Amino acid sequence: MAFGDYPAEYNPKVHGPYDPARYYGTPDTPFAQHPSAMMGAISRAWWRWQHKYVQPKRAGIAPFFHVIVGAMGFFYLINYGKLSKC
Repeated sequence: MAFGDYPAEYNPKVHGPYDPARYYGTPDTPFAQHPSAMMGAISRAWWRWQHKYVQPKRAGIAPFFHVIVGAMGFFYLINYGKLSKC
């Protein structure tokens, strides 16, 4: 699968319109057997978050709080060594 192509398992006659948040491969195949499985899982999670919080018609303030709380947690982790010595 090249960048921008549909997955090889996707069949528009069977699956209908393409949804980037859905996995079209066989569900019983372990992630370790596919080299791009982790990036695919991250991409699907990203699109699920986008469809649920960012792109609805009446999107609220939740995605902004998600980013703010995530940034707070990240910066706390990278500065934990300095903060724990106080």
